[in-house]
Amino acid sequence: MIDAIYRFDYAILDYIAEHWHTGFLDAVMPVITHFAKAGIGWIIVALILLCFKQTRKTGLMCAVALTTGLILCNFGLKPLVARIRPYENLARHASMLEALLVPPEKDFSFPSGHTIASFEVATVLMLRDRKRFGWAALALAVLIAFSRIYLYIHYPTDVFAAVILGIAIGFFAVWVVNAVDKRIRARRALTFPGAE
Repeated sequence: MIDAIYRFDYAILDYIAEHWHTGFLDAVMPVITHFAKAGIGWIIVALILLCFKQTRKTGLMCAVALTTGLILCNFGLKPLVARIRPYENLARHASMLEALLVPPEKDFSFPSGHTIASFEVATVLMLRDRKRFGWAALALAVLIAFSRIYLYIHYPTDVFAAVILGIAIGFFAVWVVNAVDKRIRARRALTFPGAE
């Protein structure tokens, strides 16, 4: 089963490496992937949303999603699965490390943290404000996910799993914040009748 997964992964990785690489994409993909490095780009998005009253709740949902994903991915699944990155399989790709377009990563491969963070925020924004932010965030999330495969940093199954997890965590964050907000409003209504 594991061998079949690796064959599937490397079939996609090798096809992209042989047929999709162009000078333009080689220049653009590292820039796109850098947006989600350590979740910084998405953290900035969440902080900006938190600064304005009309988007504060959405920003809080993004923050909850990013925090949940960080704990689950970086402190849970990555060390638990401990999957090496595609370019580290030196028995198969002895020269791949030299051909990387971005610096090597220092942690494990499964799942893709860049992709989880991207789809967490994109899911929240699709649920909360699709017209203004959602579609743009989703398009960027897809590009970031693809960049991880294109740059030979992640296996496709790392990315596919991260997409599913990111979407699930996004839904979870929206549910949690709505549930807490509803409880706070109900308690406030009991304490201060007629305040709302």
